Amino acid sequence: MHHDITDLRQFYYQRSLGRVVQRILRDRLVTRWPPGGCTGMTVAGFGFAAPMLRPYLATARRVTALMPGPQGVMAWPAGMPNHSVLCDESAWPLEAGSVDRLVILHGLETSDDPKALLAEAWRVLGPGGRMIVMVPNRAGLWAASDRTPFGLGRSYTAGQIETQARRAGFVPEWHGSAVYIPPSDRRFWLGSAQMWERTGKRISRVLIAGVVLIELSKQVRAPIGPEMRVHVPSPREILDGVVGPRPARAPLGRNVQHLRDGKQDPSRIVSTCP
Repeated sequence: MHHDITDLRQFYYQRSLGRVVQRILRDRLVTRWPPGGCTGMTVAGFGFAAPMLRPYLATARRVTALMPGPQGVMAWPAGMPNHSVLCDESAWPLEAGSVDRLVILHGLETSDDPKALLAEAWRVLGPGGRMIVMVPNRAGLWAASDRTPFGLGRSYTAGQIETQARRAGFVPEWHGSAVYIPPSDRRFWLGSAQMWERTGKRISRVLIAGVVLIELSKQVRAPIGPEMRVHVPSPREILDGVVGPRPARAPLGRNVQHLRDGKQDPSRIVSTCP
């Protein structure tokens, strides 16, 4: 089951609860990746990550919001040149190794093939590139409620998402959690959301968050093997074509020593006496 673009847009841009969640998740993202630190980079998002990408429009070299076909696509950002594109979840219109930062929100939990999705994320990320995945927390209230987008699809624990990411070749760099308020539109919870977020960071083992966050990196090892061996030429190869040296004549002192030792044939000694 996939999200519908109309429901996502209504939740994040029209409902007060959705706007609070958008601000919470975006604050956590820019804490990890300050927009100033992404100057000149290529930033992309998959699923419905467009609300997370707005802070990078002013500094990044390129910002792209990738939206899966079953979900649908919307023009984004409003009033500006379009940065969104409709695509297949396992075939993104991006060159291999062209992305520096990638955000996945409402993409992995509803994917038909999470393994293929993560493989595509690996393909487009460059060496040393980083990705943050935001998924519903299996132990949280948000995954149990169908009144928000986090109640649709699979939910994860931190260990489950890390295991799946490792199998795809990613290296976990950081774990986090967010959205500690219940999925309620009551004004008390909306007004105290930031206080609950600060409290949740300190006692996350007591308060159960609605969203699990994990930051992953793509680390590529230098290739090793026979094809990478360095060939060091031998002196014979370097001096190919040069005439080899002739054996040197024995020094006179050596012949005299032979005479003293009596090792030279006396018949071959020529007398110099008159």
